[in-house]
Order: sequence, then C-alpha cells, then structure tokens
Amino acid sequence: MDLYRAQHAVLPTGTAPAAIAVESGRIVAIHPFDVSTEGMDRVFDVAGTLAPGLVDTHVHVNEPGRTHWEGFDTATQAAAAGGVTTIVDMPLNSIPPTTSVEGFNAKKASARPQIRVDVGFWGGAVQNNAEHLPGLHQAGVLGFKAFLCESGVDEFKHVDEEALDRALQICAELGALLIVHAEHPGPLHDAEHHVHDFAKTDHTSWLATRPREAEDRAIALLLEGVRKHGTKTHVVHLSSASALPLLQQAKREGLPLTAETCPHYLCLAHEDVPPGATQFKCAPPIRERSNQDKLWAALADGTLNMVVTDHSPAPADLKRLDSGAFPCAWGGIASVQLGGRSMWTHYSRRGGSFDDIIRWMALGPAELVGLSQKGRISVGADADFAEWDLDVMETIDPTTLLHRHPLTPYAGSTLRGRVLRTWLRGSLIYDNGHFPGPPSGELLKRTP
Repeated sequence: MDLYRAQHAVLPTGTAPAAIAVESGRIVAIHPFDVSTEGMDRVFDVAGTLAPGLVDTHVHVNEPGRTHWEGFDTATQAAAAGGVTTIVDMPLNSIPPTTSVEGFNAKKASARPQIRVDVGFWGGAVQNNAEHLPGLHQAGVLGFKAFLCESGVDEFKHVDEEALDRALQICAELGALLIVHAEHPGPLHDAEHHVHDFAKTDHTSWLATRPREAEDRAIALLLEGVRKHGTKTHVVHLSSASALPLLQQAKREGLPLTAETCPHYLCLAHEDVPPGATQFKCAPPIRERSNQDKLWAALADGTLNMVVTDHSPAPADLKRLDSGAFPCAWGGIASVQLGGRSMWTHYSRRGGSFDDIIRWMALGPAELVGLSQKGRISVGADADFAEWDLDVMETIDPTTLLHRHPLTPYAGSTLRGRVLRTWLRGSLIYDNGHFPGPPSGELLKRTP
C-alpha cells in the first residue's frame, strides 16, 4: 500500500491536509496528515497542492488518418504534463471517423499501444448513420456527438433537423448522452457576406461570420427536442452568453440539458487578438470581454458546470500563419497542456479558489460521462493525481509544449501555476518534464 501525504489536498469537502492510502491503483482510505506510515510500501510527500487529475471530455486527437494534425502519443503526453489524467476523444477528424463500430475499432487499435493517460471515446451521430448508434452504444462509446452546422471535414456530416430529432429519439431509447456543436446554419449562412466587410487578417472578419444568434437558435432547437424526447443532451463549447437564459430555463423545467465552456472563452478576448494571429481562431469564436464576464458569472451560479479545452491542433499551413487570413484558416485551439494553468491564472485574479477549478475541470466532466471513479479524491476512486505549484509564474514558450504542433494562443503569455508530477492509478507518469515509464493509459468504456 502507498501513502500520499500533502498539507494541501483538494478533497470533495475542500482543500485540507490529508494522507491518502492507495492500493492496486485505487484510493482505499483518506487519513489525517500525520497518520502513521508503518506498513506502507511507499510514501510520497507532496510539497505542492495534490489535486485530482483533470478530466478533459473534449479533445480532438485525429488519429488514425490525420495523425499529422494530432495523435495519441503527443496528445496524451501533453495531457499528462497539464495534469490531465483522462481524456475523451472526439469522433471527427480521424479517418475513418467514429461513426460505426468499424471506425471505433480502428480508433481503439491506434490508441491502445501509445496512450499515457486514460482515454474514452465519443461516437458520432451524423446525417445518415442512425442504424449505427445502437451498435456503437453497445461497444462502449460514452455518448454521441452531432454538429448542427458543417463540421469542417467531409467524413463527418452535420445533421439536419429531421436527423437531429431521430438522434435525440434513439439516444433517449438507449439512455445515451447526446452532445452537440450548437450553431444553427441559418444565421451562419446569413452572416457569410460580412467576411468582405473587414480585412481578412482582422479577427473581426471571423467573428462577424459566427453571430450569437447561431448559438441561440441552435440551443432553442435543442431545448424543444429535449422537451419532446427527454434525452440527456449537452451543449459543447458554449461561447455566447446570450444563450444562457435558455439553459437557465431548462434548469427551471428540470430538463437534462447542460452546457460546457472552454478556457479560451474565459481567458481570451476578441479585443486582444492581434491581426493575423490565426492560432486564436476557433468555432464558435472568441467573443468580447463583456461576454467573457457573463460566462464567468454563469459558472459561479451553476448555469454552466464544467470547463474543457476543445483541444484541436493543426499544422501551420492549415492555420494559414503565412497569410494570417482568418476566414481561410483551420479553426481550433491547442490547449490540453495549458487549460488548467490558464484557468487558474485568470480565476485567481478574480479572487477564486483552486477548489472551483477542480470542480469545473475534473469532477464536472467526469460526472457528465458517468466516470464515477475519476475526477475526485475519495475512497473508491482511481488514484489519479497531479501535484501543482500554484504560485509559480512562467512565460509560455510554445517550443516546450508536447502536442503535435507548437502553435497556441497562449504563446508568450505569463501563466500562474505549473504541474510538477502526475500519477495515473497510483503510477507516476509525468515528473517535471520527464516520463518515467512506458505508456500505461487504459481505454475506457461506458459502464452499464
């Protein structure tokens, strides 16, 4: 049996001194800090803050097929270095996508030998694959992802309203979770002409094409679908605060409609995006600072209950760094290694507690996908830990980042906090810039 002793351990009841006993990769007891160490095989004295490993349920790995964008080796190294011990991989951008059992099997075969953290998988609900959803559910995907607008890749077709209704119905019958990229195509098409009103290297040229109304209409449509079918439904990467009243209405009605937001919507602002800095491009877009303040308020009042990264790297040529043309660049923020640090930097400036970061970035995502053994330091949970130095200040050098391409909007930013060590089920997987052993992550399936 191993013992982890920390004066600052982030427990479900708050940060406090504790000694955490671990056996066979699971937490078996939580003792006072000064408990006797007699009979212990190993004792880890943690000088920093000992927190649960973060759970990132929105990561685009892209392997197989587009591993040159991002692969399981690099993505899970970056995750471990960022204190993330569980990721859930999105079903698009890989070839084949995870829209059939065959595609799911290809994804697992690619992942299995090289993952350094635990990995679960979303299945895809696309325009013409309704017959594949039951098989994917049985095979163990954690839920299904659908787009209401174009996804950006031909292999993953967005659903029209009829196909959305069918997906909602099937997911309700299966007891499955449906997560949705909630931008309605109508307002997006109406806004396309605005791209010509601005210099293409100005972020405004991108922001103008993704109006708030697209998110509002999409979430209103989902709200009606949830009322009709009762499907557990989740809005991914909410960027627009104008949609928050719809989520609040769902809560008042007791409907199972939830939403997440991302560090880039909380920590980056449209006003600060430099001309041509296409590493800031994502969909939905980074919005104004006043919008950002409302998203923080929605986390505080529980309208939003989780934060995940939507990590999505791409090669420099796809980001159009040469021309800096926002309308032509691939949209995606690379941040799985920096999400927790960015959140802590900005939330601590607002007087917030690191306990809340863990609740939003570990416990909330784990609960969303039914991984009750993840995201918490409690008896019975996996011994997934990260040791944080919460006070150190560092300027981000992108060449030190471990995801596939060293492109990130956080380059040159000074962030507070750094992960020193990361453990997965009691095994040290990251140690101050080094990986002590071979990949030891496991593939996670939906539990019945």
